[in-house]
Amino acid sequence: MIKNKIQSGLLGVAIGDALGVPVEFKSRAYLKENPVTEMFGFGTHHQPLGTWSDDSSLAFCLAESLSKGFDLNDIAKNFVRWYNADLWTPHGKVFDIGIATTHAILNISKGHQPDLCGGFSEQDNGNGSLMRILPLVFYLQNEKDVEVIYQKVKAVSSITHAHFRSVFACFIYVIYCLEILKEKDKFDAYKGMQNVLSNFLENKSFNPQEIQLFDKVLKTDISKYDESEIQSSGYVLHSLEASIWCFLNSDSYEETVLKAVNLGEDTDTTGAIAGGLAGVYYGIDGIPKKWIENLVRVDDIKDLAERLAKKLM
Repeated sequence: MIKNKIQSGLLGVAIGDALGVPVEFKSRAYLKENPVTEMFGFGTHHQPLGTWSDDSSLAFCLAESLSKGFDLNDIAKNFVRWYNADLWTPHGKVFDIGIATTHAILNISKGHQPDLCGGFSEQDNGNGSLMRILPLVFYLQNEKDVEVIYQKVKAVSSITHAHFRSVFACFIYVIYCLEILKEKDKFDAYKGMQNVLSNFLENKSFNPQEIQLFDKVLKTDISKYDESEIQSSGYVLHSLEASIWCFLNSDSYEETVLKAVNLGEDTDTTGAIAGGLAGVYYGIDGIPKKWIENLVRVDDIKDLAERLAKKLM
């Protein structure tokens, strides 16, 4: 079972990403007039059909490292190897990378401690750690101690994004995925995540203003918001809200990722983050075969899923 979930999760991220790559930075208004309904090539980054971006590359780098065990230095080294184009690029070159991730990778290259390489300021809250965090879910699937989960998520996020807001967004996403892995209905899993977070926060002294920023996800039912209240920029909070909103307001993998991409702006990343949720939930049979077949390096991705599953079993 876990092998299938890992495969559908990794493919879910990459397909959502690949659907969004050709229209990255397009406005919501533009996509209302010209909606993405199928996977296609070229567009914004002039990449062939089925090409995924840094979102998937860095998720695969994390999965690659976790297939040998949990080692923060090794994860960080994999990010450098990707940046130098000798690991997990779709076509042998890097064509899309965030500013914060670039700075962090340069820090890693200088030999800095991995979890001190990411930016700590409020300006360092792009979605660059949230987009790649999914593989950690599978590593943590049998962990019962929520504090341990938080600390592992914090360490992995902090390699590129160390501010509390980025870490906490990743933590919420991981807990939600872990609830989904318990074979719950997605709305029950959502309530389960809210309960886990509520209990976790009871004895914590985190900055209340930071926690309050997550009220839309943690204190209300985000699926009830109108699309106009959901933003889809590269800001980590927007990405978290948009991906969960798309997932809860759709009835299939296909509907989830198309809804995510058609929100506009950071289309590949919203597609990847929502695609991870939907991939884990709907499974491999829920992902359109034509999209799997069109995905660049699909056999390598399946092989990675198998290696990670073998390690975790």
